[in-house]
Amino acid sequence: MSKKTPMRMCLGCREMKEKSQLVRIVKSPDGEVSVDAIGKKPGRGAYLCRDSNCFKRVAKSGAISRALKTSISESILAHHILNN
Repeated sequence: MSKKTPMRMCLGCREMKEKSQLVRIVKSPDGEVSVDAIGKKPGRGAYLCRDSNCFKRVAKSGAISRALKTSISESILAHHILNN
């Protein structure tokens, strides 16, 4: 019996994809927003494709702020995504 592959939904394109194909953005319990490279950081997470169109769509709509239940400026989000 093979292991089941974890699936997550991208906030930008709303497609279900393998967890390993997405970038996890996490808000830690102390409120810091960062990119979770290994997917194990504690806190509230949201997933995003590595596609620039998904990033643009999420930045424009504010979906990441709603998903993490905090306000995030587009420049901070771009810095986190582009540096990882």
